Amino acid sequence: MKTVTFGISSEAPGGSAAPFATEAREECSHCLQLQSRIKDLQMQVIQLRRQIEYWTKRFHGRMSEKRHLPLDPAQLLLPFPAEEPGQQPCGAAEWEHTGNPEPADVAEAPGRRHPVRRRLDTTALEVVETHLWPDGTTDANGRLLESYAEVGTETTDRLECIPASIYISRIIRHKVVARAGADRSILTPPLPKAAIDKGMAGATLLAAIILDKYLYHMPFHRQIDRYRQYGLRLPAATVSGWYEAAVDSLHLLYRLLREKVMASQYIQTDESTVPVVDNDRHRTRKGYQWCVRDGITGALFFWYDRGSRSKNTARELLGGYRGTFQSDGYEAYDQFCGIAGVRGAACWAHVRRKFVEALREDRSLATEAIRMIGRLYAVEKEADAAAMTPGQRALLRKQKAYPVIVMIEKWCLHTYPSVLAKSLLGKAIAYTYSLIERLGVYIDDGRVNIDNNLIENAIRPLALGRKNWLFCGNDASACRAAIVYSMIASCKAADVDPRQWLEYVLLEIPFRKKNRLPLDDLLPAAYAAANCNAGPWNIPDTQ
Repeated sequence: MKTVTFGISSEAPGGSAAPFATEAREECSHCLQLQSRIKDLQMQVIQLRRQIEYWTKRFHGRMSEKRHLPLDPAQLLLPFPAEEPGQQPCGAAEWEHTGNPEPADVAEAPGRRHPVRRRLDTTALEVVETHLWPDGTTDANGRLLESYAEVGTETTDRLECIPASIYISRIIRHKVVARAGADRSILTPPLPKAAIDKGMAGATLLAAIILDKYLYHMPFHRQIDRYRQYGLRLPAATVSGWYEAAVDSLHLLYRLLREKVMASQYIQTDESTVPVVDNDRHRTRKGYQWCVRDGITGALFFWYDRGSRSKNTARELLGGYRGTFQSDGYEAYDQFCGIAGVRGAACWAHVRRKFVEALREDRSLATEAIRMIGRLYAVEKEADAAAMTPGQRALLRKQKAYPVIVMIEKWCLHTYPSVLAKSLLGKAIAYTYSLIERLGVYIDDGRVNIDNNLIENAIRPLALGRKNWLFCGNDASACRAAIVYSMIASCKAADVDPRQWLEYVLLEIPFRKKNRLPLDDLLPAAYAAANCNAGPWNIPDTQ
């Protein structure tokens, strides 16, 4: 804004010029206040117009318009834009306000490529060969007649599927007695291990019921319909009873997994909703499944405490932890940041989402912030490409990422006074600045990730599952779901086949519990180490 200086000569006729100078300064100050007020009102008008446009499309627009609300999908694409070749990061002393960059500088959608059909990987499948000969060229045994000579073959592969089969494994134990001798007692072989004592369901069936619901998101009533097609009619109460007995046997292993994860020096935390039936009110209520992930090994567990998301619940879950924990900006985690031996790290992905949401209000400034965050991810991409150790990654972050974080902090201080505090951009800047100290924690430790995306990916099966089984019948059911999701996610982290693992541990746990044997080697990571020759296994894309 152009500044006007009013100069009044002290030798003006009529006496002293002081009253005129004071009046001029007051009028100038009043004009500046009016101009500032006009600017604020103009920004409010722009914001209100955009809100009206958004809600008009939201409620009265076509489905094609609603589908693209509220964000521009092109801004959500990863990877983030890298620095120009030879460009050096700006330090704290080199920072200056660069103005409003063009929106085209944000990550652009890659060009469309025509899909190329890849050859199917069928190396792990059994091959059943069928040999065909022309009519009249073979004898009764299928051998080629001597009057013909084979000159070549044509091979055609087809994928075939045989439906699952359910059968009764009948165990017949033969009792014998010695024909002679002093000891004529009856000898009976011991009964093999069973997943459920005096239960008819075998370990393979129990594993199928559990995995079909929580890995392939198939509710019990759909499973019952499918088993009926196989010739087995199962009452719903029977399936529920088998499931509860099997999951309850996993509880000791679940507690052991929780202790292992909480002993890690670096963990990630997040939470997700799950509908739970409230029998008193005859409706569902919103419950929360907490998730804690070992940032070093990848093992994780879900935790349900009456569906609460309060600070007390967080204190019960993380109260005794010492180390670095990474989370979003949820205020329940703030209580741990001042504890000795505890370091709180924030998530840059959550910060970026805030600015992506602000693109529809102030595209220029939001784009500038997204570009700076993209430079942080470019550093991580460089470290990943070089397969750096945690120490090397930390050194690279101090050299290239730290100056960018300082620049973002100064940008927030410089930009915030010029935007509305309650606007999306204002909220994004306030969110970033309030967490700036925790956002820089990952710089010093190469083991700490730049964001919380890995644990959010681990929670995604829970979101997919509740779209199919819709809700948990009660708090006890939600606790069992937490146990199963913990074991499946830990199997995925250890690259273990959850079906093979479940079939094994469901037989081992009752036996070891009865004989008071240790359970440590039954955890997915230990199981993978003991069965390393079995080869890796990848969980299907259903998650």
